[in-house]
Amino acid sequence: MTTTTRTARTGIRGLRGLRERPGPGRLRRPGPGYLRRPGLRSPRGLRGDDRGQTSVEFLGMTPFIILIMLVLWECALIGYTFSLAGNAADVGARKGSGAEYGADAACRAGAMKDLPDAWAGAARVDCGRGSGLYEATVTLKVPVLVPGLFDLDIDIDGEAGSALED
Repeated sequence: MTTTTRTARTGIRGLRGLRERPGPGRLRRPGPGYLRRPGLRSPRGLRGDDRGQTSVEFLGMTPFIILIMLVLWECALIGYTFSLAGNAADVGARKGSGAEYGADAACRAGAMKDLPDAWAGAARVDCGRGSGLYEATVTLKVPVLVPGLFDLDIDIDGEAGSALED
């Protein structure tokens, strides 16, 4: 029967059944090279050679890790688009409600002013008077991080209203 015991400080403490029995003139504890003697097998030989296994597993998982990161980044872009649409609608409604002349042009200019280029190209701004409010609706298309990989055809609306000023 072969047993090995391992400890944190000393590593392999004993290999019963694999080492030679101490005889006259021999050391009780074998030296560092005793595992290299013919006929003895190392602990690595007992469990199989698994050097490099972690590297192979990491390389196998790398595409999945990258794909997950791309999906998470796209989710962040969707959230940021919600924030931009709401903010642009709010600014447009405030600009339109305070304008004496050309309220629609002021609303559109205010809504488009702070939009980044990736969102401003396909943005649609609708402005108009409501019942006691000046209302603005901004529709933004979510940009895609990697256009060839997948295309999201998602439009996000931001709506806001501001009290009409006399």
